[in-house]
Amino acid sequence: MYPYIFNMGKPCSCISLHSSRELCVAKDVLVNCGKLTMATPYDRQRRRFVIGMAMAPLLLCGAKRAPTARVQTLTLTGQVLIAHDLCRANYPGLTDVVAEVRRGDVAITDLETAIHTNTSGLPTREGEFLHAAGMDELHCLRTFGFAMLALANNHAWDFGSAGVLATRRAAHDAGFVTAGSGRNLVEANQATRLAVAGQTVALVSMAAGKIHDGAAATATKPGINELRLASAGTPNESDVERILASIHAAASTAQVVVCLHNHDWGDDMRITRAWTRAFARKCIEAGAGAFFAHGAPLLHGIEIHRGAPILYCLGSLIFHSRTAPGYYPPEVWESVIAHLHYQDNHLHQLELVPIVLNEIGDDVMHQNETRGRPRIATGEDAQRILTRLQGLSATLGTQLRIAGERGWISPM
Repeated sequence: MYPYIFNMGKPCSCISLHSSRELCVAKDVLVNCGKLTMATPYDRQRRRFVIGMAMAPLLLCGAKRAPTARVQTLTLTGQVLIAHDLCRANYPGLTDVVAEVRRGDVAITDLETAIHTNTSGLPTREGEFLHAAGMDELHCLRTFGFAMLALANNHAWDFGSAGVLATRRAAHDAGFVTAGSGRNLVEANQATRLAVAGQTVALVSMAAGKIHDGAAATATKPGINELRLASAGTPNESDVERILASIHAAASTAQVVVCLHNHDWGDDMRITRAWTRAFARKCIEAGAGAFFAHGAPLLHGIEIHRGAPILYCLGSLIFHSRTAPGYYPPEVWESVIAHLHYQDNHLHQLELVPIVLNEIGDDVMHQNETRGRPRIATGEDAQRILTRLQGLSATLGTQLRIAGERGWISPM
């Protein structure tokens, strides 16, 4: 079997060898037998040879292949509250998760932590809810395969306005396309773009609820793209119009993904609030091809609106919380990786891969450093997660089919 070769966080091009096998080509990273290694000049020479051998029958025989519909897969995950370098730890189950995230042409998540650098400001929080990571953690997320990061959330300001800009700059230095924060409101609100698989993906990011005073970007001050709440259950209309305008402007030239980090939970964080549903639908109607949310650290249901998926909360992919065991309900330590399979720019299928995170650290002597690690769920864990998500989605009118250890949604 040929090795799979990936570009760090960037899409790889593929040549089909036959119906059940592909050769995926990039230039930087080699994944072989579950190990991540940098490609050597020999690897690149071997790659060119294998490509030539694969194409030789077509060139020699003059065969013509029928044109096929272009398929693009977007991979969306729960938020990453990362504080430790998972890739360096290389714990059992890591390579399976990395391989799953990398299946998409582009993978997107919400970075729910500040990146602390020498240009960050002073902490605006203290104790267990001050979150910070470094460049090692960002590089690990690149190894995971993420290419785009949403930066608007309630922890973006954990090191003040300077910290918002430091995080954004560090993410760009690590090779990410980011959205949701900026030097001013125009920059924080705008869609950012990434060319992938022959198309352009655009990301619009915003946050609502529990945003500290001073964290929101203004016309003259850096910060995040805040969706303010005018009153309980009522988003600020001018903020909604601004965000919808950004989506609409990007939709003419890109596949738009919208990410909402939402801490307006009400009395029960397990329930999707009515205003969130109304806002998500407006985003789709403005031109977004997908909407996903975080904030409440557990799964909510999935809705299909006008053929586009709305994932009301994906929980967490990485959850390096320092809270005591039992602080959160068990559902917080479960999630899914969502693969959005498109064909001719229309959603063909939504594939859901269940994930479990360990509340108790793999090393009890280093509880915080070794907890909140994702693994692919199997057996009873997979069935429990998918069955619960199936029920949550059914209340939104969505039929989720469980096949083995995967969930599937086909839009009508």
